[in-house]
This record gives sequence, structure tokens and C-alpha cells, in this order.
Amino acid sequence: MTGIDGDSGSEDGFKLDAETLKAAEKVFRRECRFIAGADSFARIPPSPIAEVAFAGRSNVGKSSLINALTGRKNLARSSNTPGRTQQINFFDLDGVLQLADLPGYGYAKATRSKVHAWNTMVSRYLKTRNNLKRLFVLIDARHGLLTADFKALDIIDGAGIPYIGLLTKADKIKKAELEDVKAGVEEIMRGRKTSFPRVYPTSAEKGWGIPELRAIVLQA
Repeated sequence: MTGIDGDSGSEDGFKLDAETLKAAEKVFRRECRFIAGADSFARIPPSPIAEVAFAGRSNVGKSSLINALTGRKNLARSSNTPGRTQQINFFDLDGVLQLADLPGYGYAKATRSKVHAWNTMVSRYLKTRNNLKRLFVLIDARHGLLTADFKALDIIDGAGIPYIGLLTKADKIKKAELEDVKAGVEEIMRGRKTSFPRVYPTSAEKGWGIPELRAIVLQA
């Protein structure tokens, strides 16, 4: 497995031919820098640039995926401690696009107040961020959708933001198992309000699906 199903297009309408993938790679070679971190809604910086956001459970691999997308090792800081990131981190891709790394949800040891704060800040961000074009929801391929994911999807659906499911760490399970997880998650996503029907497997470590994901991000 070297890409997202190895096709030149998708049922979601994204162009994934060789020329498009090459053009997307050139864009993501440009400078990408951290510009702000917001630990409350009031601290979220305004921006006229189109934005895409990444959400997922704690330790699902959001930072690793953002680093893989931008071709940088330490742009988004990852942690072995689940629940450590409690803010929205913003990155500017050479004035072309802005990336938002949302705080991880579903950390078992998080206090009720922290869970409420996450729900409130992220919900307000999703509902009021006018330049937000699309949300990518990361799901650990080893576990599929868990209770915390369903709670987050309810918040996202309530905000009316179109979102795409990404399976992370796809290299950690066998191909047949990955196909089963993918099919199961897609069946659920088809029943959600604002979700795209197709789910895309990725591996930040192996680079699987990264070229295609770059093209999808730029078509937001």
C-alpha cells in the first residue's frame, strides 16, 4: 500500500491524478510555520486565509500527520502523554492555506471541566470560523470509532461543517483487517449529517496516503 487505494479520483469528487498529486506536493514544499496557539476561544486569531482543521482522539497521531503533510519533523509537536495538548495550534502554509490542529479529545483521565472546555471551545470554533473550509477527523485504524469519537461527531454535525474521516496508523494492522475497519467506518459515516462517505487510510510513518491527502486538503 503506497497511496489511497491507488486510484486517480474518488467518489467524493477529488482529483487524484498524477499531475494533481505533483502540484500538491510542490505547494506543501513551501514554508509552513507555527503562528499561534489558542487555549480559549477568545485567543483564536482572525485570519482571511482559507483554513482546514484536524480533529481526533488524544494520541491518534494528528501531529505526526501534519508533520508528514508538510514534510517537516517537528512543526507540530507530538507527545507520548495523551491529553497534553489543550489548545488549537495554527500553522500558515506560505499564505496559501492555514492548518488548525485541534486539541485531542477522549482522554480517559481528563476532568469533567476539561471535557466541557474542549466541547465549548471547539464547538464555537467550528460554528463561527468563517474561513474554515473543511475538517478532517482522524480515527486510529487499530481501534475504529470509539465512544469518544461518536460524541465528537455529534458536536461536529451540530456545527454543520463538512468533514472527512482519515484512518491513521494504517501500517499497524494487516491489509484485510484495515479493509474491514475502513468499510465499517464508511458505513457509519454515510449515516452522518455532514460527513463525506469515503474514509481514507494513511500512515505518517510509512507515508501511505500522504500525497493524495495533500491534494484533497488543497481542494477544500
